[in-house]
Amino acid sequence: MTAELVRGQNHPLSQARLEIRVSAGTPIVAGATLGDEQGRIHGVEGVAHPGAPTLPGLEVSRQAAADHRLAVDLDAMPEAVHRVSVLLALPAGVGGPTRFGAVATPFVAVTGLDGTEVASYTITGLEAESAVVALELYRRQGAWKVRAIGQGYAGGLAELLTDQGLPQSHQLAGSINEAVAQGMARSIPAPPSRTDGDRSRQAAAPALGPDQGGSAPQGASGPVPPQPTSPYGTQTPGAPGQPTPQANSPYGAQTPGIPGQPAPQPSYQGGSGASDTTQPSAPTSGGPIDYSHPRRQNAAPPPPPTAPPAQPGQPAQPVAGDANGWSMDERLYNQVWGMFEDLARTTAAYRSAVDFADSRMEKELDQVLSDPRSRIGGQGDAAREAAQAKHAQLVSQARATLDRDLAQLTAEADVVEPALPPAYARWDNPVWHGYRVPMEMPMALRLGDLHLPESAQLRIPMLVRLPLERGLWIDSGRAGSIDGSFTDSHDLRRLAMEAAVAHAARLLAVHPAGEFTVHVIDPAGSGAQALAPLVQTGVLAAPPAVGAAGVADVLARLTQRVDLVQMAVRGGAPDSLPPGFDTSEQLLIVNDFPHGFDDRAVNQLRYLADEGPAVGVHLMMVADREEATAYGPLLDPLWRSLLRLSPVPDDHLADPWVGHAWTYEPSLVPPGSQVLQQVLTQVSEARAKYR
Repeated sequence: MTAELVRGQNHPLSQARLEIRVSAGTPIVAGATLGDEQGRIHGVEGVAHPGAPTLPGLEVSRQAAADHRLAVDLDAMPEAVHRVSVLLALPAGVGGPTRFGAVATPFVAVTGLDGTEVASYTITGLEAESAVVALELYRRQGAWKVRAIGQGYAGGLAELLTDQGLPQSHQLAGSINEAVAQGMARSIPAPPSRTDGDRSRQAAAPALGPDQGGSAPQGASGPVPPQPTSPYGTQTPGAPGQPTPQANSPYGAQTPGIPGQPAPQPSYQGGSGASDTTQPSAPTSGGPIDYSHPRRQNAAPPPPPTAPPAQPGQPAQPVAGDANGWSMDERLYNQVWGMFEDLARTTAAYRSAVDFADSRMEKELDQVLSDPRSRIGGQGDAAREAAQAKHAQLVSQARATLDRDLAQLTAEADVVEPALPPAYARWDNPVWHGYRVPMEMPMALRLGDLHLPESAQLRIPMLVRLPLERGLWIDSGRAGSIDGSFTDSHDLRRLAMEAAVAHAARLLAVHPAGEFTVHVIDPAGSGAQALAPLVQTGVLAAPPAVGAAGVADVLARLTQRVDLVQMAVRGGAPDSLPPGFDTSEQLLIVNDFPHGFDDRAVNQLRYLADEGPAVGVHLMMVADREEATAYGPLLDPLWRSLLRLSPVPDDHLADPWVGHAWTYEPSLVPPGSQVLQQVLTQVSEARAKYR
């Protein structure tokens, strides 16, 4: 099963010989670096790039291309190498795009030599960056794993290599760009578009340049140059008889206007010395071969809907789903995060303008007070009034700009909120009344709303990608809320459990039938009232575990599950799991921690938090952080590894991008609403049919 990674997530590798396939939709440079345990490079000999494409256990392409295949042999890596970082960069000085924000989102997949995907990663969030560390293969306790990185650099390859500790970064970046420029000058133009309606690709031989051991390329009737082979003795992908598996886009998009036909893909011929674009040739004995990247399309996504033209002097009318994406869900997801970024930017600009006005007024007042002649009398009063008037003018101008932006964002939110699918919608959204159990998992899930003090009425959905890359900690120990009111500790614990149940119900509702399982540990039975919707509808795997024996039993079963899946994956035998093994995603809700937990149980909980997400076991803690400190530093890693949420509005979410403290509001079911029971009943009925 392919692991679709999100930024920071890792996945074990059970094979030593791998390919890293890159699809970008525009010519890019692909390279790799060999680093130590800290990821630092100790010389230019540790960088594989178009000018030096081969290193021990590693080979990259010689040219810039829209598609790449990098060959990796982990067993051939030197002992000193602990990290293999895959680099992507836009070529400089060739007249192409200069930032990733202007091109299609790059897609990277780690596959076996037979083309079977092990893990994939779509690198989102890039804007001004022209180079990015896509992912890294790293050695941990003798085993190799892959981690999605997505770290971009606006300064290009030079800044990227400098960050990895290479002293000669600028010289090497210049050499790479020069090698790429020469390679692009030699590259062969893409074949002309077909007009006979045949969209299948024929096997094409690679075109070798004169300096690569081949002759000048000829037409379809000319001789075919020899096929290069991989340094590891395996046939290069694209050779006759070795087709690459065909699959649709991750979001199931099809080429507009041609039902059922995937978008055409440019061929890529791997191996050292192979040009990344080819001339058409006669069909080989292998028959039609489709070289499209598995689960990836290079064609641009369908254009988003456009707003009606605005009247002169009026702002454009917002439209739901006007961001880029292959599906409406993806466009809405990107639009929501665009709204979040816009609100962060405009608020940061307003705060900066106010700070400037404050500092300017203080400076002018200091100048007035520093002159004894102007401290008293009409001259001093006039100077102070002028400084204050200027301050008020600057603040007023900044506020007017902020209000204009907030009005536009509010209008957009009013259009977007009703159009959200259930996974992104609030519980009071009418979309839940038409809910049906989905056939596939969505991109993301709504955990609540975010807003800032300057725009208290504007709520931005807080979306997190699925599958979850980290667990959740719902803090039941915060007695005070953001508005200064205080909540009784008993009520706060009840609200925390209600928030946990709402989150768990949403996770159950957005997964296909039988693909998400929920376990509950409630040692003292204090959460029985809040857990009633889950218990009564029968969506739990078993009744909530109570007492120390129940805690030990659930933790032992989930720990054993993690061990079994890890051993199967590392051994390259995922199909060898016991008969009847539940392969669905698992969620463990723990209430009233640390009551009922001994040291062994705490260690098992930490193990699940660290190793569980990679194999589909997730954790949701409902606990008072202050009470949990009784275990001392033992629980600090657990606390840091989980995403902290609160059952009442709280401004604990820090934004390192611009320094904002966002106010988080949980997504709770409205009082008296039966929507939770109705949704969970449908989930239970669908699960019964699935079995």
